[in-house]
Amino acid sequence: MSLKGKKILLGVTGSIAAYKAAVLVRLLVKEGAEVKVIMTRAATDFISPLTLSTLSRNPVLQDLFDEGTWSNHVMLGRWADAMVMAPLSCNSLSRMATGTCDNLLQAVYLSATCPVIVAPAMDEDMWKHPSTKYNLDRISAYGNKIIPVNSGELASGLYGEGRMAEPEEIVHYLMAFFASSGVLRGKKALVTAGPTYEPIDPVRFVGNHSSGKMGIALAHELHNRGAEVTLVLGPGSSTQDMNGIKVKRVDTAEQMYHACKEDFAQMDIAIMAAAVADYTPVQVAAEKIKKKDENWSLSFTKTKDILKSLGQEKKEGQVLVGFALETDNEKLNALDKLKTKNADFIVLNSLRDPGAGFGHNTNKVTIFDKAGNEFPFETKSKAEVAKDIIDVIIRS
Repeated sequence: MSLKGKKILLGVTGSIAAYKAAVLVRLLVKEGAEVKVIMTRAATDFISPLTLSTLSRNPVLQDLFDEGTWSNHVMLGRWADAMVMAPLSCNSLSRMATGTCDNLLQAVYLSATCPVIVAPAMDEDMWKHPSTKYNLDRISAYGNKIIPVNSGELASGLYGEGRMAEPEEIVHYLMAFFASSGVLRGKKALVTAGPTYEPIDPVRFVGNHSSGKMGIALAHELHNRGAEVTLVLGPGSSTQDMNGIKVKRVDTAEQMYHACKEDFAQMDIAIMAAAVADYTPVQVAAEKIKKKDENWSLSFTKTKDILKSLGQEKKEGQVLVGFALETDNEKLNALDKLKTKNADFIVLNSLRDPGAGFGHNTNKVTIFDKAGNEFPFETKSKAEVAKDIIDVIIRS
């Protein structure tokens, strides 16, 4: 696939790798893309705006308060099919992670409705610093795509990780990204995310530690690939940056059950990533329960099994995906769930694996399908895990 007709917004930040931006712009234009460039002040120490303006055939934008640019920062993020930060310095990475808005590039980034792809560049010690990893996990959780760094000779004279991906690699990444972006166009997808809160009285509930991050990442990935997405989202999860995704907020397992049943028949893909309560209190007190007795007990009843119910309704052509969060006999339990729920795929994650499960920005999964195939993956950001899951679904 070429990039003909694609609108690429290139952000260049203060790194020695900024000199590669000239080659990147030239290659993008050669592939038929329309390129606009935004530079930070630090980037101009490494490469001339005139060079990038000449190669892109568009003025290079630099200052937030220049005449004509203040009102345009919103429109630039809407104009582009993709925003690419290359190179992304450690400093600009930190700004992205914290939402700092003190230059034009950051203002455009925070306003962008298009996909954002970053190519980091820094010395090895900076690359491996815990704060860098933390910031990369944060921007990945926001839905940004990260092009891996290379190993090689660095500006410091050392040899190691931290080199920005070569311009040719970035162009190939963009080609692959756009090739997969529209593959689900015309398809409808249902995703559940987050916990459920089962009320005990007006102020107490039974819940779990799910953040909803995995399901939200899946909803974004499906949307990025062209699907019309409905996200059934449990309590406590943020609904920021849900442009183009229909969100249905629910609190209880019963509400999530009805929301899924209402939409499932028209869906092509349904991914049940929510951590739904298995039991709910039999009685809910109308008033706050006072602390009186030394001991207090509650009676619980089973909630409706959403995945099993959808599996019973599933028609030919529909794809149903379930999640299995396990602590023991992981594979056996996941395969049993795959069969008994009549799902097409089960995504297993174990609380035994570091960086997996509730609350993390990362996850480690193994995907099983009904044909007996097993797809193991290493620990990755949840945004990258979502990509792996959707890739498996599409290929199978």
